[in-house]
Amino acid sequence: MKQLVITFSFILLFITGTLAQQYKTHQVQEGETIISIAKLYKVTPLEIYQLNPDAKQGLRPTSILIIPKTKVPSANTETVVTITQELDGFKKHKVRRKETLYSLSKKYKITEDDIKKYNKWLYSENLRRGDKLQIPIFKEVRKEEIVDNTIQEYTVEKGEGKWRVAYKFGISVQELEILNPEMGDALVEGQVITVPRIADNMVRTVDDNSGYYKVLPSEGYYRLKIKLGLTKDELVTLNPELNDGGLKDGMILRIPKGIMVLSSRVNNSEKFSLIDSIANYDTKHLVVMLPFELNRINPDSVYEAKRRIKSKRSLNVSLDFHSGVLVALDSAKYLGISTKLDVYDTRNHESEVVSIIDRNDFSTVDAVIGPLLTKNFNRAASELKRDNIPVLSPIVQEVNLNENVFQTRPSDDMLRNKIVDFVVKDSLVQKVFIVSDSINRKISNALKSKFPAAKQIFSRKNKKRKKDGYFITPEDFEDILLPGKNVVFLETQDEGFVSNVSSMLNSLIDAEERIEIVLMTTRMNPAFEGENIRNVHLSNLKFHFPTVQKDYDEDTKNAFVNIYKKKYGIAPNKFAVRGFDMTMDILLRLSAKENLFQGADYDMETEYVENKFKYSKKLFGGYYNVAAYIVKYDNLRLVEAK
Repeated sequence: MKQLVITFSFILLFITGTLAQQYKTHQVQEGETIISIAKLYKVTPLEIYQLNPDAKQGLRPTSILIIPKTKVPSANTETVVTITQELDGFKKHKVRRKETLYSLSKKYKITEDDIKKYNKWLYSENLRRGDKLQIPIFKEVRKEEIVDNTIQEYTVEKGEGKWRVAYKFGISVQELEILNPEMGDALVEGQVITVPRIADNMVRTVDDNSGYYKVLPSEGYYRLKIKLGLTKDELVTLNPELNDGGLKDGMILRIPKGIMVLSSRVNNSEKFSLIDSIANYDTKHLVVMLPFELNRINPDSVYEAKRRIKSKRSLNVSLDFHSGVLVALDSAKYLGISTKLDVYDTRNHESEVVSIIDRNDFSTVDAVIGPLLTKNFNRAASELKRDNIPVLSPIVQEVNLNENVFQTRPSDDMLRNKIVDFVVKDSLVQKVFIVSDSINRKISNALKSKFPAAKQIFSRKNKKRKKDGYFITPEDFEDILLPGKNVVFLETQDEGFVSNVSSMLNSLIDAEERIEIVLMTTRMNPAFEGENIRNVHLSNLKFHFPTVQKDYDEDTKNAFVNIYKKKYGIAPNKFAVRGFDMTMDILLRLSAKENLFQGADYDMETEYVENKFKYSKKLFGGYYNVAAYIVKYDNLRLVEAK
């Protein structure tokens, strides 16, 4: 027994001695906080909380805290590994057909700027088939840097939110909040907060060409594979820090841009956080009202049904939109959101819309999507107004904005204002020109009021008939283009006029004189997509236009697209994508608040596969979507303009 006591005492002394080497203690004084104590010993509040979990409930004077001794100033310093890239030679490459700077940058895993830097003629000329390039090859150089402590002060920059700062310094949002328990719900420009001390070149930047995802509690790689369509290896490649610490609650992951995240995606302006706000898990009751016109289809004739589906546009749109709705409901299940869905065929008749509402109980309905066309939609919204049931227009832009109405498609005026604001904010614009035909003179004058110094140019007239000839000449721009960026608005619905103007402007681009011409329009229409329009001209002119819906990148992995292809055997078109995006947004807003009216009051943009949503409320009226995209041609690809 005596021997056992001696042995136990020896073990206890060994453990105590070991702990003494690794930790020290601190007696809390009156007025001290976790922040002040952490700064005193140059450790993070997180490290103190990990060793003293009761401290989260508050500090009491004379209580004892355990402090990690290895991080105090008198102890060992910390080694931080930094990684830099150095040029290690070149690889020759001969440009092949259809290759672009974008595709080459992806092939060789470098940036487009890297290619231009070592092939300087690409700054003024376009890439052509047969061009011979020097492709830089880089090697990684690791360097160790000694730092004195583990924390530092950081001043919040304009537009930064918690997730952005957490990502920059390689910690989770929760860890940032523990480091700064008094920083508040939102960060403010100029606010000074505490962050981990890391080397300058280890501070990450938010890449506009990437998407970002916030890891939810207890989320593993299998769950992320379902939500993001990315394997563990793919996530680790994009986020090497996963090799060290694995997944953590609140961690910000970089993911390919364009992936539809069936979870809490964040974007570059802290706009999307509905998933984190889910609190209402009651079953959501949705109604979809679309003109399937099933009464006109003979169920005994497959041939007749196929013929009608092919020939009837409204039926095509309805079927595609409905397919996207169904995928959204399945996807929402992964988030714990269950839905009761009722689908009604309006038969494209106002009387049938009234009959549907009269025959069925809408008292438990959370939201109605549709009807499709304006007249039927307005009638449904009017009938359901007495019960204050939200009704959302799927596609049409102009509807009666009653208090229960949600106009989900931004209006033409809103789109026009968006691209005007885009140009106004661009400090590099030297001069603005407005080219239009007589039909669009009103739009031309409206643009002139926004840009008083702009030059208006109208279509030349046909000499015989004194009508628009739908052409202009180089003399209209002679000696008035300035070095730098010249913006030309083209307002027309005539394909020949678009061809004439885009071809002529393309010839006026002058790299030597540094004359850059950017073509824009306030309203995209089929005239800009006709057979006589050369896309290479539009690409050279960096053609910009506002749009409600941008096309998803087919080269980028997208969970929704993969699920849709597996379910239906084809890629989704824009109506299927809109059905998905609208339904996901509705369900998430309903799950974040008690009803859709409260959910629409969030001051944020939500973004999904191809659509954005941000609602404003009309005084004494309903809600309208003010979120849209500005896209541009870039190396024959359509990309979002920043």
